[in-house]
Amino acid sequence: MTIRNPIEWSGAQFVSAAHAAGSLKRSLDHMHDTAHSPAPAVRRISNAEVWQSLRQGFDDFQAYRSDVLFLCATYALVGLVLARLAFGMDLLPLLFPLASGFAIVGPLAAVGLYEMSRMRERGVEVGWANAFDVLKAPAIGGIAALGMILIALFLTWLAFAWIIFQNTMGPTVPSSPVQFLRDVFLTAPGQVMIVLGMGVGFCFALLAMMISVVSFPLLVDRDAGLDTAIRTSFRAVLANPAPMALWSGIVAISLLAGSALFFVGLMVVVPVLGHATWHLYRKLVTPA
Repeated sequence: MTIRNPIEWSGAQFVSAAHAAGSLKRSLDHMHDTAHSPAPAVRRISNAEVWQSLRQGFDDFQAYRSDVLFLCATYALVGLVLARLAFGMDLLPLLFPLASGFAIVGPLAAVGLYEMSRMRERGVEVGWANAFDVLKAPAIGGIAALGMILIALFLTWLAFAWIIFQNTMGPTVPSSPVQFLRDVFLTAPGQVMIVLGMGVGFCFALLAMMISVVSFPLLVDRDAGLDTAIRTSFRAVLANPAPMALWSGIVAISLLAGSALFFVGLMVVVPVLGHATWHLYRKLVTPA
């Protein structure tokens, strides 16, 4: 390696920025070209097929255990960092909303796992690095845009959670976790906060599920338009209210259990749910 002078270094950075801008423009143009693409047909499924998808997701997890554990260790670390921030920045009331937010942004975090399940389905040898093959997908612009929608939804949920706290137990932030838990469960304002928080949080999680449960796998699987993917996801949920309610319950309980163990459980929960989501998509949407 040689040390380049400032002019050469600046030129290289300019070229890299130009390539990035060009890629972004191509992605935006492609999103425009695929808008209003034909929507695939949606199937009606049974509760048994939801459980079958979960078993298939666990099979994928077992097949790639070391690979996905390596990838998903990030989720545990992110959870611990968020918890530390909540304790250290007077954000203790947002600790549970931060943890429950995995239900909103989880589908984005699992995009690479969909790709691994897709490749395994085709009989291709897969390793952890193949999770990043999704970056080469024709619909990567739509995937990125959908991810930003979920992040915006997550941040909006945090804002609502803070407003609920301020209007029930606030504005003073508890001095310790023990005091906070005592106030939450043993005082009338705390109980009101629980009811309001769970109700509003459920609405955000439901909206995130309806937007993303089919759309992310669909964009990984096909060169579809973003609007088509979201529309198909809504149609799939509305056509299968009972099975999708079961799926939502499985996701919520699993994420709660994974977060309760200092977020370490997310290293297993997230990949199993991610792989299972791919198989659920396969059952909900007819093949191309």
